[in-house]
Amino acid sequence: MKLYTVNSGNFKLDGGAMFGVVPKSVWNKTNPADENNMCNWAMRCLLVETDNRLILIDNGLGDKQNEKFFAYYYLHGNDSLEKSFAKHGFTFNDVTDVFLTHLHFDHCGGSIKWTDSSKTKLEPVFKNAKYWSNSKHWDWATNPNPREKASFLKENIMPIKESGQLNFIDKECEWLPGFEVLLVNGHTESMMLPLITYKGTKVLFCADLVPSVGHLPIPYVMGYDVRPLETLKEKERILQNAVTNNWTLFFEHDSVNECCNLTNTERGIRAKDMIKISEL
Repeated sequence: MKLYTVNSGNFKLDGGAMFGVVPKSVWNKTNPADENNMCNWAMRCLLVETDNRLILIDNGLGDKQNEKFFAYYYLHGNDSLEKSFAKHGFTFNDVTDVFLTHLHFDHCGGSIKWTDSSKTKLEPVFKNAKYWSNSKHWDWATNPNPREKASFLKENIMPIKESGQLNFIDKECEWLPGFEVLLVNGHTESMMLPLITYKGTKVLFCADLVPSVGHLPIPYVMGYDVRPLETLKEKERILQNAVTNNWTLFFEHDSVNECCNLTNTERGIRAKDMIKISEL
C-alpha cells in the first residue's frame, strides 16, 4: 500500500463558525483571521494505492459552481486536484474508487463536472470509479434539513446516482484489507472516517471530526455540527484511542499541518509531532 497527499485547493471560512463557542481571542492564536474574520483552510484529500485499486478519499470543492458561489469562499493558491494527481503520476481515469466521507460541497464537489462549456449536462469526473457513501447519509443529504441544506448541493450528489456508480458502506467494518471505516454522527449523519493501516501505524483521515490541529481540544467543535454534544463524545473516544495506540491523524482542512501524532498533557490530548504522509 502507498498513500499520497492530494491538495485540491484552499478556501476561507468564518473563524467563528469553524470554532463554535470558542472565543476568537483563543482560536485566533492557532488560526489567525483576516480583516473579515475569515480563516484559511485546506481541502486536503488522500490517495490510497493498494493491490489493483486507486482510492481517492474526498475531492474538494470542484470548479463547476458560478462566480457568485466561489466569491463566498475566497479560493486561493495554486493547488488543484488535477495538478496533485499529475505530481504523483496519476490521472483521474486511474481512480477505481471515490470514498466520500460525507456529501458537504467542500468534500464532494470535485466528484462531478460539466460535460461542455454550455453547461447543459453533468457527469462524474472519475468515470472508471465506484463512488462510496452510505445509505443513512445519502438519505440525509438528499432530504436535507434547513440547517445543512446549503451544504448539500444536488448537482454534486444526484449525478453520482444517475450514473449508476453509487455504492454504499452501511456499517463500521474493515472495508478492504488495512482499510477500516468508522462512523460518527455529530458533524452530520453517518460521516465515514477511514482508518488505514500503513507502515506499522494507523492513519485516521479526520474529515470534519477534527478539521485541524487547532480543533484537538475536546470542546473546540464547529458551529456547523448538527449534534455538537455527540461530537464531544466522539472526539473524546476517538482521540483517546488515537493517543493510546499511537495513531497518526490526517487533517483535511488544516492549511499548515498535514498530520500529527498525539500525547497526553495536563491540558488534555494535544499534538506531539507534526509530520507528513511522505515521512511515514
